[in-house]
Amino acid sequence: MATWLYRLGRFAFRRRGLVALLWIVVLAAVGGATLSTSSTPSTSISIPGTEAQQAAELMEERFPGSKTDGATARVVLQAPDGEQITAPKYQATIGDVAAELAQGKQVQQVIDPFQGQTVSPDQTIAYIQVNYDASPLDLTDETRAALEDAAESAREAGLVAEIGGDALFTMPETGITEVIGVIVAAVVLLITFGSLVAAGLPLITALIGVGISVGIITVLTGVLELDSTTPILATMIGLAVGIDYALFIVSRYRAELAEGHEPLDAVGRATGTAGSAVVFAGLTVIIALACLFVVNIPILTKMGLAAAGAVVFAVLVALTLIPALIGFAGKRLLPRKQRNGDAQDAEQKPRAGTRWARFVLRHRLPVLVVSIAALGVIAIPATDLQLGLPDDGAKSTDSTQRRAYDLIAQGFGPGTNGPLIVLVDAQNSDDPQAAADATARALQGLDNVAIAMPATFNPAGDTAMLTVIPASAPSSAETETLVHDIRAEAGDIADATGANVLVTGQTAMGIDVSQKLDDALMPYLLLVVGLAFVLLMVVFRSILVPLKAALGFLLSVIGALGAVVAVFQWGWLADLFGVEQTGPVMSLMPIILVGLVFGLAMDYEVFLVTRMREAYVHGESAHEAIVTGFKHGARVVTAAALIMISVFAGFIGSDESMIKMIGFGLAIAVLFDAFVVRMTIVPAVLALLGKAAWWFPRPLDKFLPNVDVEGERLRHKLDDTEPAKKPEAAAHGS
Repeated sequence: MATWLYRLGRFAFRRRGLVALLWIVVLAAVGGATLSTSSTPSTSISIPGTEAQQAAELMEERFPGSKTDGATARVVLQAPDGEQITAPKYQATIGDVAAELAQGKQVQQVIDPFQGQTVSPDQTIAYIQVNYDASPLDLTDETRAALEDAAESAREAGLVAEIGGDALFTMPETGITEVIGVIVAAVVLLITFGSLVAAGLPLITALIGVGISVGIITVLTGVLELDSTTPILATMIGLAVGIDYALFIVSRYRAELAEGHEPLDAVGRATGTAGSAVVFAGLTVIIALACLFVVNIPILTKMGLAAAGAVVFAVLVALTLIPALIGFAGKRLLPRKQRNGDAQDAEQKPRAGTRWARFVLRHRLPVLVVSIAALGVIAIPATDLQLGLPDDGAKSTDSTQRRAYDLIAQGFGPGTNGPLIVLVDAQNSDDPQAAADATARALQGLDNVAIAMPATFNPAGDTAMLTVIPASAPSSAETETLVHDIRAEAGDIADATGANVLVTGQTAMGIDVSQKLDDALMPYLLLVVGLAFVLLMVVFRSILVPLKAALGFLLSVIGALGAVVAVFQWGWLADLFGVEQTGPVMSLMPIILVGLVFGLAMDYEVFLVTRMREAYVHGESAHEAIVTGFKHGARVVTAAALIMISVFAGFIGSDESMIKMIGFGLAIAVLFDAFVVRMTIVPAVLALLGKAAWWFPRPLDKFLPNVDVEGERLRHKLDDTEPAKKPEAAAHGS
């Protein structure tokens, strides 16, 4: 592979104008298609194989006209202090507001609180239920404006009015904090390279790769029914790996120049060696993301594949556009001192990476124990991990959705924010009404049931729908227990009446999602780690190095999950990170964290340890190879980690709780993995193992392909032909 990539790098260098033009054409074409597309993200979540999904599909079939994915809104109204919402003047106002809402074009149904009995027991709070025949993202600005105007009419009459539900949902937008993350990455690159040209090149290429991948995702959003989080996740991953992959190739190119190679030969060598590492690092990320399909949640599969596509473009850009742009920059990628030949003295001083490697080698056992113990302590909160899906209760207290949520909980009890829908499929029952009555009695007898509303039958009279209001909040453990209790009663009801009882609704859907993800986590982990283990064996020609890499990754993930629980569930440092409401960790978070962190962790493993293996293969001792690997790789890996942390941390400022949590989790995971695991535990373990780290069974060595990621065969080939190559390299240098 190194030889093929060497040729590719030289080709891109020579034909730099053509290569750059092709990428610009692709970017322009995708940009044009993006501007002309009118597709909108999907807001529906399909969870195949779950009872909640089965019940939702049955409800759409048996209750014609009902749209389980239609937008909903609650206009929550509160009387002034000392007054009641049932006062005649307020009743008249509420009637006018309901009539005003009913005139909306996309409105399917408006339920007046005095007709729908949605007035609080103390008669101070009421809410108007509004159901739409379109999904939240399909609602027009006119419809949303009408909803807000109706609430304003109530306020003008002296009522407190807030709007809850998903009708006000809008796509999350990029904020200033994400931009700050990119600016910090630029500063890190400038400090690392000491050259404005060298610092700008990775940023430009990463933005091109992200622009193309996100543009393609946007065009395909409607066709593939992608959700609004998908392009944000692709941006997050694409920026981070795009900058890092470019950083590694540019850094290796500068090292080759420093060894006296002309630009053409230097870019070929850099693409052949660092480019090989980029390919395998990219493959580990792609494997981790693509394998999300094992969870069998379509939205998660699509998110993973879209983010994997962003990584593919990052790798392609790094292998082709980077060498092409290097061709334009030439030796201007070097700091001014090196271009003038004044950097010799600086090179002879031990770098910080070299000094750190020697320190770890001298104190390998204490360093290993302290590092593992520290991550173990940070991981303790993960033992209390609780999963759930975010709702309006997780929004900022400044938002009308959160204020509406709090008013509902105050007036009607916390469970009203997450009602359960119990569907009684009585097609096989002799007496559907008796089956519905038996179900209602069973529900009323369960703990934690505040209200079980009377059954509503479909036109055919063979299916009943009951709304159950829990006494606890939607995200609480008590509500989850209630869902399981209802399902446990379903068997007895079926035996007695022949009716099939199913539970659905947003709360039940969230519980089923959490359970499905929990069940899938271990198979997913085994599949990803297994595939990557084989890949790393091919790269490192070792058994113990991939094993150590996988165990180190587990330490990083568990530590990161502990930090997420401490901040987002326990509330530690919540104000610092802008967490306004603590609660269960988003259900998708652990598996997304596992997938992304595994891929990114293997990036650092490949980039750092391939340098060590390269030195070992070239004749250095096991301990000398560790120092050499850190001498050449520590500064670059440190910069790469700081860049990733900056990019991910930029998303902590998002108003979307899911994006905030993912940004924090990835940033803290990269911090742990790069600086504690890869830069500390890895050299300590390798030092303890010595030569045994590079042991590889002979049968496996013959069976697995040798991809020459360290460029040993390439080096021998180039050394043999060096005299013949130098004139050519000089002719094409800048």
